[in-house]
Amino acid sequence: MPRIDGRGPDQLRSIKITPGFQPYAEGSVLIEQGNTRVAVSVSMEERVPQFLKNTGTGWVTAEYAMLPRATSTRTQRESVQGKLSGRGQEIQRLVGRSLRAVTDLSALGERSFVVDCDVLHADAGTRTAAITGGYIALFIAFEKLRRLGVIKQMPLRTQVAAVSVAVNRGNILLDPCFEEDCSAESDFNLVMNGNGEFIEVQGTAEKKAFSKTVLDGVLDLAEAGIRRLFEIQLEAVKSL
Repeated sequence: MPRIDGRGPDQLRSIKITPGFQPYAEGSVLIEQGNTRVAVSVSMEERVPQFLKNTGTGWVTAEYAMLPRATSTRTQRESVQGKLSGRGQEIQRLVGRSLRAVTDLSALGERSFVVDCDVLHADAGTRTAAITGGYIALFIAFEKLRRLGVIKQMPLRTQVAAVSVAVNRGNILLDPCFEEDCSAESDFNLVMNGNGEFIEVQGTAEKKAFSKTVLDGVLDLAEAGIRRLFEIQLEAVKSL
């Protein structure tokens, strides 16, 4: 099936990484994946959640939000609504879990690192872009603090990246754009570490149940895509 943008089924969208997008932050990056754009910044706080006090262990957490005109119609700010949407809670917990899974929290001291993910423009895959960009922003922050002597060693044990996969008209498509995603029979979000292990696999049959054969194909395609994302991450931080 020809794709809307002419890509092959196993091709990622074009990706552009801009480190230091927000210079006041300890670490930041703008990740552009196709028409999806997410600004990610990392802020260090000299405190930890109550359950970690006096343990010598730090914390990594995430917050996620979409700008009002990140989509075709205006989305009201959640701060105005007075509560976080279920979708927003789900995504920021996913981002936080994924980044903590590759971080040695004991190397942080009693400090928290807040990873803010703000969607400037949404064209599918915002949560996966936030994870991929979040790793880069954390790496920048940790490397800066290591050089300053605030932390003794790089706390990241390995890389982490994520990608979406859609099944559309029976075709398994890597990194779908909005049109492919919204018409998909089933869709998946997959997170993987640099050791080739999956951290999270989310899969939903939207219109049609999927077989184990399809799931195996999704996992293989996602792994290949994420390995390419690892290369892009390394390229982004190699000059630090």
